[in-house]
Amino acid sequence: MNILAIESSCDETAAAVVENGRNVISSVVASQVEEHKLYGGVVPEIASRRHAEAIVPIVRQALEEANISLDGIDAIAVTYAPGLIGALLVGVNFAKGLSLSSGIPLVPTHHLRSHIASNYISNPDLKPPFLCLVVSGGHSHIVMVEDYTKMKIIGKTRDDAAGEAFDKAARTMGMSYPGGIELDKVAESGDHFAFKLPRPVVHDAPYDFSFSGLKTAVINLIHNSAQKGIELNKPDVCASFRYAVVDCLVTNFLKAAEDYRVNKLVIAGGVSANSLLRKTLREKCDERGYEFYMPDKSLCGDNAAMVGSQGYYEFLSGNIAGTDLNAYATMSIE
Repeated sequence: MNILAIESSCDETAAAVVENGRNVISSVVASQVEEHKLYGGVVPEIASRRHAEAIVPIVRQALEEANISLDGIDAIAVTYAPGLIGALLVGVNFAKGLSLSSGIPLVPTHHLRSHIASNYISNPDLKPPFLCLVVSGGHSHIVMVEDYTKMKIIGKTRDDAAGEAFDKAARTMGMSYPGGIELDKVAESGDHFAFKLPRPVVHDAPYDFSFSGLKTAVINLIHNSAQKGIELNKPDVCASFRYAVVDCLVTNFLKAAEDYRVNKLVIAGGVSANSLLRKTLREKCDERGYEFYMPDKSLCGDNAAMVGSQGYYEFLSGNIAGTDLNAYATMSIE
């Protein structure tokens, strides 16, 4: 079964053709990062306009690279939530039009479910159930994946997401958007014990995260030092902050695994590319005898291949949409 997948939830216009949920035949991504760097972050109106300009050639390219026509496509999967509403609407409306004109079934696909599904591509033997840590610029969730389309949130951030905290800390240090990637690289040469930073705890919810206070702590450290004329060692600041964020993520994730007696752990989302997070969880899982899975770094960011993977399982479960399909800025993964 061949799925044509479309992704436009933020600042990447992407299309892919995926066979049986695991075999990527083609995957094309048009990034807007260089343009949004001028503003220090994604500008929703600009993102929407660029999606409208790119979506036709990107979908055409994906089909051409797969050497397949619409006659060989069994379903069209499209990200419909969550994300930037204007950006989502471009992909959803294009997919609806294509579905209506071709008669190909339309499959609405959740963005975070798709991030989890990126692991099915990178790890062909992976099957639910498992516990997944989904970490990105807008989300930080611990999700019990009971089946391909049945999921339950165990914990989530109460304020900022881990990726947002990384990006804002990096921006304060003068790094360009997206700063989290550069911060991770700079941290490699720093001492993660150089600065003592807080580990926020949500006392009434042991699996929930809170990164707002940690983000504020490192920003105050940087600003206070600048006001006093003290030059901080940037690699040490980056390393200390990265270590604190990863420590919070890993601690709660492993506690949830222990309490729910799950020994198969998975990570997904943009922040799952973070080198310390990947290394730490690999080591901790090896120590405990847990199975550990992570997506290839090329699949951690937004792409349509992951949408095609999840879309395949949504289609099998009977999740088919009509022409009344709408886009939603927020929606639970459940």
